[in-house]
Amino acid sequence: MKYIYSLVLAIFFSVNLFAQQSKPDTAKEDFKDDWAALSHYKKENQQLGEPKPGEKRVVFLGSSIFEFWKARVPDFFAGRQYLDRGIAGQISPQLLIRFRQDVIDLKARAVIILAGSNDIAANTGHVSNQTIMDNIRSMAELAKLHGIKVILCQYLPVFDYPWRKGLKPADKIISLNKEIKAYAEANNFTLLDYFSPLADERNGQKAELTTDGVHPNVAGYKIMAKVTEEAIAKALK
Repeated sequence: MKYIYSLVLAIFFSVNLFAQQSKPDTAKEDFKDDWAALSHYKKENQQLGEPKPGEKRVVFLGSSIFEFWKARVPDFFAGRQYLDRGIAGQISPQLLIRFRQDVIDLKARAVIILAGSNDIAANTGHVSNQTIMDNIRSMAELAKLHGIKVILCQYLPVFDYPWRKGLKPADKIISLNKEIKAYAEANNFTLLDYFSPLADERNGQKAELTTDGVHPNVAGYKIMAKVTEEAIAKALK
């Protein structure tokens, strides 16, 4: 009996072990935990490699305004040491999470931080300007710690969000821009004003410069390009 019992146990464990070893690996990579979309530019960053001697990388960190820029006006980025790291729909804490991978690890010489509009649009909840500023301050402090020049943006004018009508964001953006300006001046950061050259009498975007009242068209991006290059020259002088 004892012998038979031992034999049955041995067969059971052998079959179980074989089943475990022969079971195919069906696990698939799941990005649900990648809230900040670190995977978005991961491969592109890896292919980039180290900066070449004399290379002064400038990272454009933001959401759809920057991501669409490269798609609509690719010539602005072609041949320049500019790295577009915009991801549509992102809010300021997501930019903060991405800051190490998409700015610090790329050994950027300067970073342009454009944050706040999606927070104000309440894409994922109601966020105060104080919270936005806390995230901007954290990114600026990280940049400064790593010797990266900081360029802070006064956000583009928006009278109304097509997907979140009735929020009346214009005054909130103006208030946020005042805080960004005061913080930049207090810390000797370069200020990049995207608001003034694009604003109409309602403090929204001029109709001839936008596709939807939020995102610039090609003409709008050409105006942004001019003030952006001026800011980069100032930061890197």
